[in-house]
Amino acid sequence: MRLSKHHGLGNDFLVLLDLDGTCPVTPGDAVALCDRHTGIGADGLLRVTAGTGGADVTMELLNADGSSAEMSGNGIRCLAQAVFQANVVEPPVLLVATDGGIRTVRVLSQSAPATHRMSVEMGQAKVVGAEPAWLAAEVRRAVRVELGNPHVVLEWAGPKLPEHDRLVALGSRIDSATPGGANVEIIVVDAPAGAIDMLVYERGVGPTLACGTGACAVAAAAQEWGLCGPIAAVRMPGGSVEVALGDPVLLTGDVTSVASVDVRWP
Repeated sequence: MRLSKHHGLGNDFLVLLDLDGTCPVTPGDAVALCDRHTGIGADGLLRVTAGTGGADVTMELLNADGSSAEMSGNGIRCLAQAVFQANVVEPPVLLVATDGGIRTVRVLSQSAPATHRMSVEMGQAKVVGAEPAWLAAEVRRAVRVELGNPHVVLEWAGPKLPEHDRLVALGSRIDSATPGGANVEIIVVDAPAGAIDMLVYERGVGPTLACGTGACAVAAAAQEWGLCGPIAAVRMPGGSVEVALGDPVLLTGDVTSVASVDVRWP
């Protein structure tokens, strides 16, 4: 089995090109391959199969714990880079069928030999409603946002984002208490810089350096709260992305190719 490894601002994925559909993967496969000590290491495993419904290719995403995910803004850009590098589709545009519908990915520029700046049309960001159960002295507001996958966005009261242990404690509690689970984002808005600072606890993974759907969710929540306009810079530990709110939401950020890996499988 040949895999390629890519990351979007440190949110890393293994990509399997299986266009003839002869190499299905199981949750156990994802757990083994994504393990950072006994496997290759990644936040998720992406399997690329033949396109359906007018798309060039189809995306299947398994998280590091083996659970399925409907969509990933960083993952789909990593997938696109792998498809383009393998000459499956000629750049700059790729149509990808996902569980949330067909998404369009575009290569905008190349900033380094292994790094491309890409945009992806993420679909609609739906602010579902307030989540008062998670309000506390340190949480000013909480809201649920849907982007084909579920998010709970919290506005943090302090001038700085919480430490790692607090993120894990709060994120895991909200994720486990939400039917079907949820990605949890904690934000502080830097008004002078016009940017949103964000930490994320991803469903099925835990804390990650970046989350594309999460960045779109926090931009939608911040606009709902009057904290930003229709275009927002979202800063995460792994780097920054630009989110342009609309229908569809447009996410723009870098993706980097890391390596190709041959794995004896099974």
